[in-house]
Amino acid sequence: MYNNFAEFLKNKEKISIIQAENPDGDSLGSALALDYILDDKEISHYCPVDIPKYLHYYQDWSRISNEFDFDTDGYIIVDTAAEILLSKLLDNSKIKEALETKPVFVLDHHETEDDLSFSHEKIIEQLPACCDLIYKIAKTLKFETNKFASEAIVSGILADTLGLSSATVTADTFRTVAELVDLGANIAELEEKRREFMKKSPRILSYKADLIKRIEYSLDGELATVHIPWDDIKEYSDEYNPNVLILEEMRLVEGVKIAIAIKTYPDGKLTGKIRTSLPIADQIAGYFGGGGHPYASGFRTYNLTYEDALKDIVKISYQLLTSNEK
Repeated sequence: MYNNFAEFLKNKEKISIIQAENPDGDSLGSALALDYILDDKEISHYCPVDIPKYLHYYQDWSRISNEFDFDTDGYIIVDTAAEILLSKLLDNSKIKEALETKPVFVLDHHETEDDLSFSHEKIIEQLPACCDLIYKIAKTLKFETNKFASEAIVSGILADTLGLSSATVTADTFRTVAELVDLGANIAELEEKRREFMKKSPRILSYKADLIKRIEYSLDGELATVHIPWDDIKEYSDEYNPNVLILEEMRLVEGVKIAIAIKTYPDGKLTGKIRTSLPIADQIAGYFGGGGHPYASGFRTYNLTYEDALKDIVKISYQLLTSNEK
């Protein structure tokens, strides 16, 4: 099991680990855990966007670079097999050529279909987090999981499962976390660091109040949406991701079953982050070519205005809510 990954690693001295353009705690934990586990390799990291400040509690987060490494023996892509989440890379002809001509391995845990257009090997298992998969691979192939690796993996699992509270969590997830604690992960220390970086300035708290006022409700209050325009993204994202700031608050409103934060950009790009109390988030995202978990997903499109996207969101949400009532 996982022999294809072991074969991929053979005869490679340098490997570059790639995250998609929507880095989160799971993708960052996966990338850093591989760095610690593959200690006999020279590892570089690439992400097309800056790591959000709320994730700076991860040890060695600053190793992630915006400079693509062309001088490497192969690439490992973590936490996605969706081409739309790698569009920034593939829009660059030089990067696209590197991915098409050098060995690429994909590690992912999402249900969404692998639609990558370049040749690659892969391990995709439906698990609560990609970090969960990283640990399974390390354990099976007998790679050492040191304290730093165990903390990166635990952080990623906790991030993608809302602190082990999401519907994707199983008894095996708890067993995995227990093993990682035995290997040196200190959850209390990690949580203290996370809380420190989750603190908000008065300015951000005031902005959160403004976002709350802008929430719109549809379908008898079962759908909550909020628009985050480019001016907001430019003004606040470096300090605090507006999605992170508002989505959980929206999901916890009485009666809300679907919460979606929609960002719009000057180049015509529109992104949506989805959280649901029913297992339909991935289906909503899939309507727009995205994907993810049944309860937490996202999408990106260049083909719709905000107004048209909102109409489509209301339509597909109504269909899914109605079918779940039957």
